[in-house]
Amino acid sequence: MDNAAITIKNLNKTFDDFKAVDNLGFTVQKGECFGLLGPNGAGKTTTMKIIYGKSLHDENNDTEISIFGYDPEKDAPTIKAFSGIVPQQDNLDTELNVTDNLIIYSKFYGMASSEAKGRIKELLEFMELQEKVKSNVRELSGGMKRRLTIARALINRPRLLILDEPTTGLDPQVRHLIWNKLRELKEAGVTILLTTHYMEEAFQICDRIVIMDKGKKILEGKPRELLAENLESYVVEIYGAGRQDVNCGIDGVRCEFFQDNMFAYSNDPEKLSKLAEALKPDNYYIRNSNLEDLFLKVTGRSLNELQ
Repeated sequence: MDNAAITIKNLNKTFDDFKAVDNLGFTVQKGECFGLLGPNGAGKTTTMKIIYGKSLHDENNDTEISIFGYDPEKDAPTIKAFSGIVPQQDNLDTELNVTDNLIIYSKFYGMASSEAKGRIKELLEFMELQEKVKSNVRELSGGMKRRLTIARALINRPRLLILDEPTTGLDPQVRHLIWNKLRELKEAGVTILLTTHYMEEAFQICDRIVIMDKGKKILEGKPRELLAENLESYVVEIYGAGRQDVNCGIDGVRCEFFQDNMFAYSNDPEKLSKLAEALKPDNYYIRNSNLEDLFLKVTGRSLNELQ
């Protein structure tokens, strides 16, 4: 039995002379949290819009898109009916209170008033907004608005939840709360597709990720496996003028430079300690390498034209 929720093959999208998505392909399994990572302009949001039928891909006989067995070009209303969408920017109705925002959305799915009432109570408790039932949206903090937008996307008990940068601009407490809620949804069997610029977010909650750059897939796999396969285990960050006193010619050490900073990578932390021993403690920091290091390795540290 096919366990794929989303299948993408040979996906392309062009805007005038700009290739936003370039021969992209990946598969998302049912009940999985799958992350699309990449710099601004990498094609993440465009890909998501194609998946739920808001944008059309380039004409190509080799292209294949299946969303729980449906084609978004032909079956967009069906896909939207079993999906929940959380856009980059909150688009709540600021003229209404918290409950009324959800009531209006429930009507889009033809929910009876009694069913909607119970579902709204359940969702406000789930997103820890039960004390804001009658509050106007304008009175909510940024984190509360984001949680309400996610609650709204869950009103129809979606099989597929699509989130475009769900925690951008939120404080750490709210971010961790949302991560925990997404884990709970995944454990309940909801398939989650998200884009994020927070590498820690992807590492914490994604089962698998794709790193994109300029519309193309660069890497795909489980975060921990990608780290082990493509990056050294440790890094020392060396700041400012202190890097001039560092000998980067040590065997088993790889160095990267960006502006006034230097990043030296190795699988042997003792080599990094030796490399930094001539520096003042405030001029360097030794740590485990992480997904952000991998992201920067494969996409580059410099800003591209679209950022």
